Amino acid sequence: MATTTFNYKRVYVWEKPVRIFHWVTVLSTTILVITGFIIADPPAINSNVEATNSYWFGIVRAVHFITAYILIANLIFRIYWSFAGNQFAKWDNFIPYTKKGIKNILYVLKVDIFLMKDKEHKLSDISIGHNYLAAFSYFIMTLFFFLQVATGLALIADNSSWFFPKMFHFIVPLFGGDIIVRYIHHILTWLFMAFIVVHVYLVLYHDYVEARGEASAMLSGFKFIRSERVDETEEDIIEKATEQMWDGENDESK
Repeated sequence: MATTTFNYKRVYVWEKPVRIFHWVTVLSTTILVITGFIIADPPAINSNVEATNSYWFGIVRAVHFITAYILIANLIFRIYWSFAGNQFAKWDNFIPYTKKGIKNILYVLKVDIFLMKDKEHKLSDISIGHNYLAAFSYFIMTLFFFLQVATGLALIADNSSWFFPKMFHFIVPLFGGDIIVRYIHHILTWLFMAFIVVHVYLVLYHDYVEARGEASAMLSGFKFIRSERVDETEEDIIEKATEQMWDGENDESK
């Protein structure tokens, strides 16, 4: 059986700050999920040691809170980098307000969700950075993260001596009490976990089907574009991607 091989152009997509943000988010989210479930349903530990000498639950809570603050700072930095970074990191990649963005979302739904064949193989359909559906989903999840932060800080506002959590004290009466706020915080955790599963699956799917270094790009920063689809240099590819993002023009290269 004959094997088809292709030549690729290597494009530097994910800058180091973006990659650092990604892996800090991965580590922080993992810690928050584990400690969060322990806080929600702490295991019973039989011990004859005085409570003051067995402060494990307090340590779990401290780790949870500190990690949350790290993740908040991490997101604030990413928002800053959405204005300071390259075109693949820019904020306008995450909101599909152009014809190009809407068309790309429909394409991704057709190919990724409904598993229909990509017959045309246009560069305008294959995103160099995030595809618009993925980018828009990150934007939506960021909004959910803000809600997660607000509910989490509201739950500790009464017992906190720091002004920052106290700023969110109004959330509890707004939602009708601690129990509702706690439920929202807990349900959002499951939502993030479901999103992570889908995200990892799609990254591996694209990496296998398209062979463009989707997974390794978050380590190296580089992705790969089939050379027969484009004749431009790396700089030309990036410039054209930027133009398409703003005016929605199609590239008929194959």
